[in-house]
Amino acid sequence: MAESDQGKSPNANAQKKLAQKHLLQSDGLYQYILETSVYPGESECLKELRELTANHPRGLMAVPADEGQFLMLLLKLINAKKTIEIGVFTGYSLLCTALALPPDGKIIGIDMNRESYDLGRPIIENAEVAHKIDFREGLALPILDELVQTEEMLDSFDFAFVDADKVNALNYHERLLSLVKIGGLVCYDNTLWSGSVAEPPDATMSELGRSIRHYTIELNKALAADKRIEISLLPIGDGLTLCRRIS
Repeated sequence: MAESDQGKSPNANAQKKLAQKHLLQSDGLYQYILETSVYPGESECLKELRELTANHPRGLMAVPADEGQFLMLLLKLINAKKTIEIGVFTGYSLLCTALALPPDGKIIGIDMNRESYDLGRPIIENAEVAHKIDFREGLALPILDELVQTEEMLDSFDFAFVDADKVNALNYHERLLSLVKIGGLVCYDNTLWSGSVAEPPDATMSELGRSIRHYTIELNKALAADKRIEISLLPIGDGLTLCRRIS
């Protein structure tokens, strides 16, 4: 534990992490959103998985609760039944999706690290939605290529959510546009990358942060120019871009 964190309660440390997951100018305003419209309707299983993930060393990788709530509503609005998720981590967004889908809904979840998913899996099983999930461990591109080569998978997905490495985001995009049906949605997380996309090129940041900033900017430019989709970049969480396939 860092010296500056000594003496703080676990809740105080959780609030510190929470403040890093949104782009609102006021932490108090964000807390108001959570306490007023998110937490009151959050199921016990989602709360349990969210709290478990918050204690993970890489807990900041998880989708925040307000974004999870938005995705659940979005899935219900488009009557999604078949979805794909790239980047699962402990499974919070996966659980959000599974809860939002109808009883016969299906999700293909892809992640190269099953260990993190296995942390959340008992909670997903207790929520009685594990039967909807087809977890596939491995690199996303080979798995997507296999799906693209399977005729019945083409144009068959209602929704895709990408919260994985940014280097391959455009490669994922090309494959997902073959898998998601016309009228379906592809959503990309972290498309504002802590606000760094608007920083000048010489702004102070880590080499990793600068690299991811570069790939995020390239993705944003490509999505805006892609005539096969309609997009909306939302300032929720760390930035969420919705892409509706139109051709």
